[in-house]
Amino acid sequence: MGKKVVGKPIVINGAPVPISQAVRAGDFLFIAGQLGVDDDFKVVGEDIETQTRRALANLEAQLKAGGGELADVVKVNAWLVDARDFAAYNTVYGSIFSDAPPVRTTVVSDLLIPGARIELDAIAFIG
Repeated sequence: MGKKVVGKPIVINGAPVPISQAVRAGDFLFIAGQLGVDDDFKVVGEDIETQTRRALANLEAQLKAGGGELADVVKVNAWLVDARDFAAYNTVYGSIFSDAPPVRTTVVSDLLIPGARIELDAIAFIG
């Protein structure tokens, strides 16, 4: 039997949802789904570019709270509401992860928050 990994929750004061938004387990930081929402959990903008920038900013805030940075991200999962948004999303994503982009999976799915067009989660190695 393997050793059980116990994670340390990372919570940012004022986070929109009172749950663990990130968990550090050893040298890895697992970041829960980040939406394009402001601190009041309201969707920002109606376009994919604005929401992608905000979701990435929210992701970066979680990374910093857990002792990491965007360069530490090794895996991203993205959920888009509309496949036609991929090109615009990819442009914004590529401007943030330009040097050594992490591996990524992108799927099209409905999201639970009305008006949300994107959600991102990530795994970072912050050893």
